[in-house]
Amino acid sequence: MTLKIRVLGCSGAIAKECRTTSFLIDDDLLVDAGTGVGELTLEEMQRIEHVFLTHSHLDHIAALPLMVDAIASYRSTPLKVYALPETIAALMAHIFNNVIWPDFTRIPSTQAPLMQFQAIERGQKIEISDKQVEALPAVHAVPALGYAVSKGVACWAFTGDTERNPAFWQRINQMNVSMLVVETAFSRREKELAVRSLHLSPDVLAEELIGLATDRNIPIYITHTKPAETELIMSEVQQISDPSLSSDVPVRDIRWLFAGQEFVL
Repeated sequence: MTLKIRVLGCSGAIAKECRTTSFLIDDDLLVDAGTGVGELTLEEMQRIEHVFLTHSHLDHIAALPLMVDAIASYRSTPLKVYALPETIAALMAHIFNNVIWPDFTRIPSTQAPLMQFQAIERGQKIEISDKQVEALPAVHAVPALGYAVSKGVACWAFTGDTERNPAFWQRINQMNVSMLVVETAFSRREKELAVRSLHLSPDVLAEELIGLATDRNIPIYITHTKPAETELIMSEVQQISDPSLSSDVPVRDIRWLFAGQEFVL
């Protein structure tokens, strides 16, 4: 069995050809619902049955209300949206509140809604048809998760938005991960802002990668870079994995993630 990943959006903000975080797994599962969801056709949206949200920030949920509206007339069962209880509460209070957007958990009726929230907790494992989704710990400005999606021997893992997070690396070292997506939102010159907003910058990323077992040669893809700083961030990230520049950090296979990429694990 293979696991297919399509990068719909992986930017920390919007600009031309920059869409915010969203990953399509196979054709029925979405991890985050940022503006990248707009890259899908109506037919592709209709095939999505499950949405897993990392947290409540707008760049990760902006397209969810619009997607539900777009496919409403096609659905006969609720779209299932999985998230932390705090994330669900935030979305109900600030998005699906009948002021900003209709409450799709009650439309057309509470018995047969267009969307259904499912509260999950860190460490929980959810079986989705032929896949298993595990909610991983994240450390962010609001309650947040990362995720690992497994199918057969393939496993795709995502940090979500996070700063220093030893529990994440401890769990990753216990798993047979095929591909790892790690956020690094800010460059070195904005490292203090990264700390305040609980995001990674290149030097903190280097410290975090020390927590990844040295015998794990996992391809690491950098996501969530700000469009104005993407090239700078990637050059700084490449430096931290260059043994001639930083002998304290093990050599890692670090790559740049960009929208439109497709992977088969």
